[in-house]
Amino acid sequence: MATKIVKANLKMKIRGGQASAAPPVGSTLGQHGVNMMDFVNPFNEETKDRQGQMLTVHIAIYQDKTMKWRVVGTPTDELILSALNVNKGSGEPNKLKLDKKLSDTQLTQIAEAKANDMNTDDIEAVKKMVAGTARSMGIEIE
Repeated sequence: MATKIVKANLKMKIRGGQASAAPPVGSTLGQHGVNMMDFVNPFNEETKDRQGQMLTVHIAIYQDKTMKWRVVGTPTDELILSALNVNKGSGEPNKLKLDKKLSDTQLTQIAEAKANDMNTDDIEAVKKMVAGTARSMGIEIE
């Protein structure tokens, strides 16, 4: 079987179960000449259990105008904000810390959720990555 030539690699953030032909999906896929409904319907079907969650999607578009895509889980920063029930991190994380702290239990839950997207099975390593993201947002770990 001949290998397909990749024309474009895209990365988009789309809410689970809510992709539509409107921008950003329609305009981004449209400029590469692919049928956006070939993406929208299967994406919404696959992500209906994560309705409304912001998901990162990697899409490879081939020269023959076909595509292959995969959902990468919810971004780490969104999981942290959701766990703490805050809207955003600190604008100056090295100076201003948020008054909420991430507990070790929350850190473990987020690490377990992210483990599928990482290239390791070591939860302690994933916890360190999540803790680093939290620190960069001005959030301390208990």
